[in-house]
Amino acid sequence: MSDVHITTEYITLTQLLKEENIISSGGQAKYFLGDDDNKVFLNGEPENRRGKKLYAGDLVSINHQEYTIKQADNAAELIPIMQEKRQHVL
Repeated sequence: MSDVHITTEYITLTQLLKEENIISSGGQAKYFLGDDDNKVFLNGEPENRRGKKLYAGDLVSINHQEYTIKQADNAAELIPIMQEKRQHVL
């Protein structure tokens, strides 16, 4: 089991796949998740939505490798900063 530390409120399933080097680009997520040979579960339920938001405490299983989503130690400081940046972009 691996811990994935996030510094934002959530990450998407595609971001997790890229971060863990399971895919090399976001465009590959659709094909990876659509392939019946790849088994992806979120908290024990099958998941194939590439934009699915993953929050701290979620357990993701990808081809029998488990990943636990956890907040980074400094996430409380970084989340408001990232939210403000996002508002300025929109």
